[in-house]
Amino acid sequence: QVQFVESGGGLVQPGGSLRLSCAASGSIFSTMGWYRQVLGKPRELVARITSGGSTNYADSVKGRFAISRDNVKNTVDLQMSSLKPEDTAVYYCRLYTNYVYYWGQGTQVTVSS
Repeated sequence: QVQFVESGGGLVQPGGSLRLSCAASGSIFSTMGWYRQVLGKPRELVARITSGGSTNYADSVKGRFAISRDNVKNTVDLQMSSLKPEDTAVYYCRLYTNYVYYWGQGTQVTVSS
């Protein structure tokens, strides 16, 4: 049974940093990633990383966000820096294994002064 827990969201001022973490158990995941959604808009990719370490980033976060994973601990982290108000959203961890996607419950990130 796949289980995972997201943590690290919160309120931060523009230009600040936050680190999101997703700890998983129950399987080995080929791809782990972070998505975000603003109310009324589609959920969008922020960043993802394969088991081999290949990464993809949304253009809007390149150079500011960094995704990493620990295959032993089965965790995926998103280090967010130089945060902007437009980064405000609910951030979701998404894990992929055996042709199935698993979504976390989401964690709110608010960038505001």
